[in-house]
Amino acid sequence: MPAEIFDPDRFIEISERAEYCAVKRLKDVVKLKLHTARRLYTLKVEPVKAGELIKRLQCEIREI
Repeated sequence: MPAEIFDPDRFIEISERAEYCAVKRLKDVVKLKLHTARRLYTLKVEPVKAGELIKRLQCEIREI
C-alpha cells in the first residue's frame, strides 16, 4: 500500500529500514520512492533540495 510523506526528516528515518530508494527526476520535481517490506513511501521535492536529501539517505539509491 503506497503512502506519501511530506516531512523530509521522517522520510530519512524510514530510509533506515528500506530496501532501496528509487529516484525519478521530472522537469520541475524529483520523486523519491522508498521501498520497504510492507509499503512504498513517496516524497516529492524540488531538484535543488533533492541532492542534499539523497546524500542523507541510509539505503541503496537507484536512479530511474
